[in-house]
Amino acid sequence: MSDAFNTPATVDPRLLEMLVCPVTRGRLTWDRTTNELISKGAKLAYPIREGVPIMLPEEARTLD
Repeated sequence: MSDAFNTPATVDPRLLEMLVCPVTRGRLTWDRTTNELISKGAKLAYPIREGVPIMLPEEARTLD
């Protein structure tokens, strides 16, 4: 684990293959610096809290 919040140092590639954006149903990419799952199609960044992806659009950050 990488920090006090028990955030994993990496995201399991198998998890990325299974998860999709709930808005577009498109692929997600992991941004290591912000620890978010990025949906380029929806322009949203889904947070990962305590190692758990929060896949709710209302919890996502809007990308510019």
